[in-house]
Amino acid sequence: MKQGIFSVKSLERLTNDVYKLVLSGDTSEIRAAGQFINIKIDGLFLRRPISVCDYNDRTVTVIFKVVGKGTEILSKAAENTEFDILTGLGNGYSLENAGDRPLLVGGGVGVPPLYNLCKKLLEKGCRPQVVLGFNQKSEVFLEDEFKALGVPVTVTTVLGDYGKKGFVTDALPKDYTYFYTCGPEPMLKAVYHSTNTSGELSFEERMGCGFGACMGCSCKTKYGSFRICKQGPVLLKEAVLW
Repeated sequence: MKQGIFSVKSLERLTNDVYKLVLSGDTSEIRAAGQFINIKIDGLFLRRPISVCDYNDRTVTVIFKVVGKGTEILSKAAENTEFDILTGLGNGYSLENAGDRPLLVGGGVGVPPLYNLCKKLLEKGCRPQVVLGFNQKSEVFLEDEFKALGVPVTVTTVLGDYGKKGFVTDALPKDYTYFYTCGPEPMLKAVYHSTNTSGELSFEERMGCGFGACMGCSCKTKYGSFRICKQGPVLLKEAVLW
């Protein structure tokens, strides 16, 4: 974990309430896809944890949905605005067990961390396949960015006004070697029960400190109590109690 000052490089509105924020600063502590940052917002007591969508040695990109006062403030941040940010939080996804044909399944604002993961898997020589789920066409984002990486992408919408009608579990391929997923808990549970290989699930929990001190995000696993911000947010399928 590292604390540092980051400045807003760019802010882009992707959908009605989803924004892409690029921040400049020291990203040396970000080492794995699926990790998150914790942003201090003036006037608010708790930092806001947001998954890393992508990063390099100079910038970190996050995509967030406006759901409260903190994210509303972020959505109006001007260029060069500075934020105090904790980086390198959480364990992130591992690449060791991916196999040749890993499957990436994302839902809503759970989609962003899978983008950097996809890039890392491609660098490793894997052939990822991607399934993205949204409620309706107006909420779809990052589809083109995944396709630009050269991987097969299937989009599902609950309303059926774009892509395949239904949920992500209605579009899972038959042939894959491992799975990675991130999204709302009902979706994670459905993917857990619909997949036939081992895999990794990234959980979204309310976090107080973001680095394991407050115990506010503890959850029970097959191996005892885990702190989602510390031992997670990524858990092995075999550890999840469902």
